[in-house]
This record gives sequence, C-alpha cells and structure tokens, in this order.
Amino acid sequence: MQPEFVHLHNHSEYSLMDGLIRLSDHSGKPSAALESLAKQKARAFALTDHGNMYGAIEFYRNCSQVGIVPIIGCEMYFAKGSRFDRGHSQKENCHLTVLARNLEGYQNLMALVSKGYSEGYYYDPRIDKELLSKHSKGLIVLSGCLKSEISQLIVSGNLVEAEKLCAWFRDTLDPDCFYLEIMDHGIEKQQQVLKALLEVHAKTNIPLIATNDCHYSHASDHDAHDARVCIATGRKIEDTDRLKFESHQFYLKTAEEMHKLFSFAPQALNNTLKVAEMCHLKIPMDQLMLPQFDVPEGFTQDSFLEKLCVDGLKKRLGETIPTNYQERLSYELSVIKRMGFSGYFLIVSDFIQYARSQNIPVGPGRGSGAGALVAYALKITNIDPIQNRLLFERFLNPDRKSMPDLDIDFADTGRDRVIAYVRQKYGEGNVAQIITFGSLGAKLVIRDVARVMGLPISEADRIAKMIPGGPNISLHEELKNNSDLKEAIKNPSTKKLIDLALKLEGLKRHTGVHAAGTVITKEPVVHYAPLAKSSHSDVTTTQYDGDSLAKLGLLKIDFLGLRTLSIIDGAVRLIRERTDPRFDIENIPMADPKTFELLRSAQALGVFQLDSKGIRNLLRNLKPNTFEDIVSVIALFRPGPMQSGMLDMFVDRKNGRKKISYAHPLLEPILKDTYGCVVFQEQVMEIAKKLANFTPGQADSLRKEI
Repeated sequence: MQPEFVHLHNHSEYSLMDGLIRLSDHSGKPSAALESLAKQKARAFALTDHGNMYGAIEFYRNCSQVGIVPIIGCEMYFAKGSRFDRGHSQKENCHLTVLARNLEGYQNLMALVSKGYSEGYYYDPRIDKELLSKHSKGLIVLSGCLKSEISQLIVSGNLVEAEKLCAWFRDTLDPDCFYLEIMDHGIEKQQQVLKALLEVHAKTNIPLIATNDCHYSHASDHDAHDARVCIATGRKIEDTDRLKFESHQFYLKTAEEMHKLFSFAPQALNNTLKVAEMCHLKIPMDQLMLPQFDVPEGFTQDSFLEKLCVDGLKKRLGETIPTNYQERLSYELSVIKRMGFSGYFLIVSDFIQYARSQNIPVGPGRGSGAGALVAYALKITNIDPIQNRLLFERFLNPDRKSMPDLDIDFADTGRDRVIAYVRQKYGEGNVAQIITFGSLGAKLVIRDVARVMGLPISEADRIAKMIPGGPNISLHEELKNNSDLKEAIKNPSTKKLIDLALKLEGLKRHTGVHAAGTVITKEPVVHYAPLAKSSHSDVTTTQYDGDSLAKLGLLKIDFLGLRTLSIIDGAVRLIRERTDPRFDIENIPMADPKTFELLRSAQALGVFQLDSKGIRNLLRNLKPNTFEDIVSVIALFRPGPMQSGMLDMFVDRKNGRKKISYAHPLLEPILKDTYGCVVFQEQVMEIAKKLANFTPGQADSLRKEI
C-alpha cells in the first residue's frame, strides 16, 4: 500500500528571508509546487511561515483549488520569559509551530500573530506563555524545530526543564493538541533532540509527530535558497560567518522518503495524518462584510440611499428630474440593492460629505466609478455619466458580484483628517492600512544575485541592462527571445547567475504600506485579518494585501492624497482674493479658447497628467480643440496604444491627414468623437452591445477579458 504523509512545517516565499516555496505562478494560478502535491494525491498541506500569516489567504484558495486541504499555521517566535522583556540577543527568541484546527483556532492564531507584532516585537514578533494560554482554543501546537525552547533546553542538557515545559503545553492546550515534533535533516544536534524527545514521550505519553522543515520544493533548490538567505541578510555566499542552513535536506520530501527516515516511529508518521484530519478550517470567503452604517429611524439602508440619491439629483438638475435620469437611477439602485451594496455607497458618501464640510478638496472622480449616476447624485463624483456617456456596468457588473471599488482623491493636506474621521466613526481597531509586498523583478533579481555571488557591479549592470524595463518583464520570457541574454549565458559564471535568478524571480522581497489602501471592518480588523507593526514604524497594517482582503469580502477604500488638489485649492483662494470673490472652479467653461491655445502650444507644465515632455509634444502635434480631445490624449498616451500605432492614427485622423473610416456603419455613432478609433473601454462595451446584442453585464465581461 502506498504510504501517506502530510507536510506540516513549510515556509513559503512569504517568510521573506528564507522561504522559497511558491503559492502561485506568475498568472496567479496555483503554483507548480501545489500542483505537484495534488498529483501525488497529497491529502493536506500546511503553511507555517516565520512569525507571519502573509500568504494564508492565497495559500488557502490555491490549495482548495487543486483539491488539497489547506492547514493554516505559523512558526511563531516564542519568548522564554515575558514578551515585554527586552535586553537579550535575537538568538534567544525561540520557535514554536502552531496550527489552526478550526475557525476559532484561526482567529486565535491571528490574534497571537498580531499581538506578537503590537506587544512582543523585539527583533521578531514574539508571543509568550500568557498569550498562548489566553488564545489556545482551536489550536494544535508542535514542539518545534532545533530553535524551539524545548530543543534548546535539551541541547543545553536540561532535560528536566524540557519535560516541565512539555507538560505545560500539554495541560494548556485542548486535549490531544500538543505533539513532540521530531525531525531529521542530517544535523547532529537534531539526533540529540530526537533521542531526548523519545524519552519524554515514553515518560509522559505526549504523542510524537514526524515533520520535515521545508523551505524549498526540491533538493536542487538548495543553492537558490542559500542565495535568497544572503539577499535577505545582506551577505555574500562566500562569507563564512553568516546565516547558513546546516544541510541540504530542507525540501519537500516524498512520503516514501519520510517513511524510510522515520521507520522506527510509524505512529509519529501516522500522527501527521491524524493532525490533518483534525484540521477542518473553513474561512468565510466572498461574503460581503461591510461595517455597520446607521440610518435614520424609519429607513432601511436601501430606502435611505434612494432618498439621498433623489434629493441629490434634484439639487443638481432641478425639482423635475428628467425621465432618462430617473430611469437610469432606478436601474442602478435596483442593481445595488440586489447585490447588497447600499451600505457601501452610504459609507463612502458619508466621509466625502465630511471632507467637503471641512473644506478638504475632493477630486471630481475618475476610473470606472464615474459611470455611476448614484455616485454623481451623492456628490461622490462630479462627472455626469449620462452627458459623458459613461456606463454603470463598467463600474458594477450585475452578472458578476464583486465589491465596488471607488478611487477617491483628497487634497494631500487633508487626507489624514478624513482617515481620522473614519477611525473615530467606526472604531480605531476597525480601521487599518493595507500591506504591500515588493517582489524580485527581472532586473532587481539579477543585481541581487550578482551581489551575493560577489560579481563586480559592472558585470551586474551589463547583464541587467540587457533586460528591458517595465512591470511585466519576465526573465523567463526574455531568455526565449533576447539574443543578448542567450549569448551572455555561454559564460559559465553568467549562466550560474541566470540559473539562480530564474529560481528567485518574482519572490516576495519585503513589505511596505499601501500609499492609499485602508480597510474598514464591522468588528475589529483582527477578527478577519492578522495585523503587523514593525519596530521602526507606528503604522499598523493588515498582513493580507488588498486582493486577499477583497476575497474576504472586506471594505477596502483607497484614500488617495493628491498634491495637485492642494495646489488647485490654493490657486482658487488666490483668485478669489485678488480677482473674483465668486470664482467657482466647478463651473468653469469647458470650451475656453485661451486654454486650448495654451495646450496646443504645449504650455502644460504643472497641469495634472499633461505636463510630461512626451505628452506635451503630443499636444503640439494633436492640436486639441475640445475637452474630449484631452480625455483621448490621456487615454492613448500609454505603451499599448503607442506601440500599436493607434495613437498616430488618432492624431492623423484628427488633423485630416488620414480618412476617418468605420469597419461597420453601426460603429459610427460609437466612434465618431474619437475619429473612428477605439479609445475607451466603454466603446468596447457599446460595440459588443450593438453588434453582438450582448447584455451590459456580458459586454463588461468581454471588456475585462480584452
């Protein structure tokens, strides 16, 4: 019969310093490592990154997708005394393997990891006995690796204290939820610990569990892993006094390898299966979890939203709302109510109205949100979607339920006051900034690997310059098509550099704080996502990035602070003081001849999105004379339209150098304003509706694929 084994001690790339196991491929699908485990018919797989849960949601979803039971855990840093103690070296921070059995355990795990950062951070985010006692329900704890306190007591010859500590864990946790973790990576001290743990097991009957501390997928990945450790610690491979793993055995071993290694303790192997069966965590996903927004007595959120929208349109359009606006509003509200998003619009409208009441400049609106008449009625945006032929479905597709996402601009001088208002309204613990992850891009990974290999900077520069810049450049793809790289790898040292870089490209390198992203939750954020806080920053962030938070159904708002709005606000004040006390920037003419004369002469320095050298040259060539021309210029001044020749076609057609033509007569009303060129995503949707009779929702799905 085929032996079975479950890996319970694994470090992904989210360990940041020494994890190489990928959770996703470059397209966001389950990684090759997870696909391989699925093909081996693995029952379950655990994630136990060092001190964090950064990758938990990505791991959970991808494991579930390939049919593997995901076990969420963490190799936590454990303080020997109190988590508040300081003054010792980093080496005294111990390790402890903690797994979540169920939802209660998952929430306790998040609480522990979060408090490790907020209360116990000293070199590492540490917990202690007090915290573990308080948050022990639903957890399974393994005694840990060589760096665990139990192992360190054994190595120092203090077996009595080690036994006492084992008994404390056993008595503190739920019954049958503490295991003595035995490992064998060919390290001499591990043999000493293993022998002692067998003795503790014989005395106390605490069950054994066999694990393999995995930091990379294959034995052949050892050199790449070693290079990653050097990159993270700022050392070189040739350094002798650096952090270095003592063996090459930290890979995902097969069940056969593990059974051969621990043939003397079959029950320890069986206990990995037992633990996997005990873990049945179901994380609520794709459910809307908006914070509570209270409405006046006698109203529901739906009816209150409708009242605000009707009142808002009357203020903008007069007491008699035109029929086409009434119909559009009724349709949008019906979709919003059906999808359960009324609260979203009320929340956003509330903090925007607060900003306006405090004279904090708010942007007129941009992105797909400008297509919502509801947003225009609530003064979330100041762009009339009907006049500008913007589509609601571009913002909210009735055929595909996903959280609305409005990008909202505030003057950078007032943004923090808006966030402070949100914290006061929903609770300090219910608001957090969102983490971001920096990755090893193609150029960066070449430079980093060259540095740790000890290659000259000039050589790293020479190779890196062979790779074009840009966010979507892949070293793998460049090796297929880049003749310079193909020639360069004929040199043995360059080939080694590229081989290591290929294995490291795309791995997470460091964390950061999203410039604008903020999550707002009904209960404290830690009920839904673990929190992080570094020793050198007072900023508390989620440990999950924006994509993961959205998958959890949480409200994510981008509070963007724009210096441009502050500059405009200052200019408005000066105009009112010096020229026209009644000047209103929201009512300036959109067809002012002098403005277009300036733009045609490329005098656009300081004009938002029109002040780069390239786009000023484009303005000179295009000779814009309508506001629609300016909108088109901004849309077309991007790599895709420029490389495809669409930008040149637009300019030539606009100035009569080329004939305007349409592939079908039905396209003329849709493309007339853009001289027969498909410039906007809304045009793609209108074409699909007109030519293929698509519904608005289907047209948006097609747009997204394109």
